[in-house]
Order: sequence, then structure tokens, then C-alpha cells
Amino acid sequence: MKALKLGAIALGILAIPAYAQVNVTIDAAKPGPVINKNVYGQFAEHLGTGIYEGLWVGPQSKIPNTKGWRNDVVGALKELKVPLVRWPGGCFADEYHWRDGIGPRNKRPVKVNTHWGGVAEDNAVGTHEFFDLAEMLGAQTYVNGNLGSGTPQEMAEWLEYMTSDTKSTLAEQRRKNGRAQPFKVDYFGIGNEAWGCGGNMKPEYYAHLYNHYATFLKTPPNARPKMIASGGNDNDTRWTEVLSKEAARGTDGISFHYYTLPTGVWEKKGAATGFDEAEWNSTMAQTLRMESHIKNNVAILDKNDPEKKLGFYVDEWGTWYDVEPGTNPGFLFQRNTIRDAVVAALNFNIFHAHADRVRMTNIAQMVNVLQAMIITDKEKMLLTPTYHAYKMYIPFQDATSLPVAVTNDKPYVSGSSVVPGVSASAARGKDGKLYVALVNTNPRQATDVVLNVPGQAINAVSGQVLTADAMDAHNTFENKQAVKPTPYSARASGGRMSVNLPAKSVMVVAVEG
Repeated sequence: MKALKLGAIALGILAIPAYAQVNVTIDAAKPGPVINKNVYGQFAEHLGTGIYEGLWVGPQSKIPNTKGWRNDVVGALKELKVPLVRWPGGCFADEYHWRDGIGPRNKRPVKVNTHWGGVAEDNAVGTHEFFDLAEMLGAQTYVNGNLGSGTPQEMAEWLEYMTSDTKSTLAEQRRKNGRAQPFKVDYFGIGNEAWGCGGNMKPEYYAHLYNHYATFLKTPPNARPKMIASGGNDNDTRWTEVLSKEAARGTDGISFHYYTLPTGVWEKKGAATGFDEAEWNSTMAQTLRMESHIKNNVAILDKNDPEKKLGFYVDEWGTWYDVEPGTNPGFLFQRNTIRDAVVAALNFNIFHAHADRVRMTNIAQMVNVLQAMIITDKEKMLLTPTYHAYKMYIPFQDATSLPVAVTNDKPYVSGSSVVPGVSASAARGKDGKLYVALVNTNPRQATDVVLNVPGQAINAVSGQVLTADAMDAHNTFENKQAVKPTPYSARASGGRMSVNLPAKSVMVVAVEG
């Protein structure tokens, strides 16, 4: 009997291909919605060294700067083509009083940042400084107003100060403070995380407050920003349900927050480095929950807003680990590894698939905080793996999404957790080229991917690939180039276009017909 069983097994092995390639099929004949460039938006909150030191050093600093903003960091962000920046928070927004941040900096009040580290906030960075930064970057602006501890009058007067082209007292005060022309406010959020740090409200109560505040937010007709209501987080869809029915006319979108915690537990999130493969896999599984969160909320929007007037703005997302040992717990500083780059790319692909509703996202955060693009230490600066993922995906900004089907995928399994092995996205760039993004979630095994574009021959692909040897490989001030993209190209053979996708990698290539 044993011999018969072994023979049957041998026959089974012969009947199955020794190595099955993953197939990625792109339907280039069915263009979908445009991927709004603001899907690649950034977030800069008054938190830790995310602004002070990381971005702002002041005009008198020995660190080279322009109007107080670091030249090296601003230059790196310009290379990233940052399309939009959200400011001043976050939880900080609902304790921020805008008048504290205007006028001579040496006369601005010093407050305590009660949310983040209990440190002094000298208000050196205020309205004028923020718009200086945005204009240097060529980025649109997303300003969050203070609903939690502010008043409708305070919020309305801030908008008037920023946008009025009249001779009103507030407009004249702005001119006296050095800005003759109005600022361009592209998006304005009425509060933040009303379910938590923004006031611990129920969605129905916030909806009433939102409409109350929105009534008094007036600007010149050609200067009105898109208004954003503060929505839910994680599995909570009640906020989308209520706000999509109750939010004031003229609302452009509803926000949503979701952070990737390797363990799924806030009290013990998991380490940024030194983790094992099980935690790598659980991180992939946790971040891929973004797909179901978006689908569940979009289903509500499709029911209540069939004309698709409302966008779904994921204006806080990213990895959140236990803080780096020895650092201020309130500063939310964590190392950034190849795992973070893979997480970022997986989310990009999800956002692309829902481009009709997901019209803006803002990763948390831009510099030195959580899943940052850039890390600084006084005069030193380095680029993170997440920075490189963002830069590789630049061709997808304002590109036209294309349907993608992944078949014959081999799931990545570790312990009881199972995630797709390959994630893919495709789009027609503004330059007319067909771009494909591929992610391999498996940290140990490479895979071959066959690209198919029905009705179109593929002769070659070229682009970049980002990977590393270790699961927690990251850049340091001693080795800033430890994790960086490398060129990748391949040519078709025998009528098939196959690319080799390394373990734990992100790849973006242009297709050559």
C-alpha cells in the first residue's frame, strides 16, 4: 500500500506544472476614472519634530533655509512632486487658534502642545509660513479648522483672513502681515476625528455642528475651498451613513482614518524593526483591510449619493508602530523599512482601484513622524523606503486607471495569516505611456509575473524595482543608500512578457509596445 501511495503522489506531481507563473492582465481598451494626484497627498502636523527641526528651522538657522524652511528637505519633497499638504493637524487642529500664529514671530504666544509630548509650541509656524511652504512645493493646500475648542466665528474669520480680496479689517491685517494677495485654500476641513480627540462626539451631533459651522464659512465665489466633513475610522461606517445624508449642501467629501498596526492592538502595536516573519505577514494582512473599509463606505456613498458628488478622503493612513525606544512617546517617531514601502504600495494600488471616490489621501506623516518620507537629525537628512515608493509612483498622478486582473496568484502564507502574493495596478499616464505597478508581499520568495495586454503586443518594460535583503532593512545616517530603487528592464521572449518580481519588492515599469 505504501508503494501505491507514493506512486499516486508521483503521478500527481507530474500532472501539475512545477512552477506556475502569476498572470497580470490589463484591459487597456476600458479606461477607468482618473487617479487624482491628491491621492499622493502629505500630512504635516505640529507633532514632535515633524515641523519644527524636520521642516522648519527659522530664518536665522545655520542650516540652509528659505524663509525658515530647510532647503534640503524642501528640495527632496519637490523631487517627490508633493501635490497637496494637510495642516495643522490632526488632533492638534482642534486646539489650534489661528490668531496665535500670525504677526511678528517674537510676539506670538507660547502654548503647550497637550496632545503631543506636552512640549512648548511657540507658534513660529502659522498661516503665512504654511502657505510659504506650500508655494515652495507647488502643492495644493488642505487646512483643518478648529471645531473642537473653537467657534464658528473664529473659523469663519480665519477663512476671511486667508481668502478675502476686500478692504475688510481682516484682509487688511493679512496685508499688514506681509501678504497682499489672498492665499489659495484648496480644501478646508471642519474639525478632525470628531469621534475621538476632536470632541468624542456621535455622528449625529457632529453633523449638526458641521452644518452650523459651514453656514458661516464664506469666501469670494472664486476662492471657495472644497469643504470636508470629518468622518469615521476603521470598521465604523456610521459616520459615512449619517454625513452622506445630513452634511450641508456644497460638501465635497467625507474623511476617513485607518492606520496599519501589525498586531491590530493599540496598546502593543508591534516593533518598527527586529520583527519576525509572522509580524511581517500580519502587517500585510492588516494593511489590506483598507480595501474592505473603502468598499463598505463607498457602498454607502453609492446608495446615498448616486451622483458621486462626495469624495471619500483617506486623510490619515499609514503604519503605526511602538515608538522608538528612548524617544519621547508623544513624538511618534519610528524607523521606516522596506516593509513600509511595501505597505505604501499596497495602499496605492487599493486607492487606484477606487479612484472614482478616493480623490485624496494623506499619509501620516511627511517628516520624522510615523510613516515619514524623510528623517532628520539636526542638520542631517535621509530619505526613507516610503519616500522611494512615492517617487516611483509619480507616473500615476492624474493618470487614467485601467482594469487589472491577477490570476494564478500564489498566496503568501505565514502561520494562520494568508494574503495575496502579488498586488497590481495599471494606468495610462499623462505622457500616454502604459504604467504597471507590482508588489510582492512574500518576504522570502521571488515570483515571475506574466504581463498581458489583450490586443497589444508587449516588447519590453523598463522602470525601477525597490527591495532589500532583510525584512527590516532601512536607511541610516551612516548608510543612507541601504534601501533605494534600482533600474529594471526586461524584454519579451517567445511572445511572452515575463518580469521577475523579487521577494518583498515594489516595481513600477512602463510598457513598450
